[in-house]
Amino acid sequence: MSIQDIIEGKKEWRAHMARVKSLPQDYQIVYKEIQEYLFKVGPVELTEGTGLLSGIVDLFEEGAALGKGVLEVTGSDVAAFCDGLIKDSRTYADIGQESVDREVNKAMKK
Repeated sequence: MSIQDIIEGKKEWRAHMARVKSLPQDYQIVYKEIQEYLFKVGPVELTEGTGLLSGIVDLFEEGAALGKGVLEVTGSDVAAFCDGLIKDSRTYADIGQESVDREVNKAMKK
């Protein structure tokens, strides 16, 4: 990754976060929680650009423009909403489980 790629990535992230900050307060709060959740358990490719997060902002902007509350957009179980978004993606939780399984299998072969 070159310096130019890093600079472009930062510009994209700042523009993305400016979109988030222009959302109504309830949307911002839920976005922050979704972001934290996805950074903890989310897909490995989440850190590559802002694709999924940008799509969430698109959805939130649309919901806000229609005058919907954020939970009308996500449903009351926001974690389930997130899980639905990443259901077919390889996650850090998957990597952790694989690591544990490898270590257990290695230890059992001794």
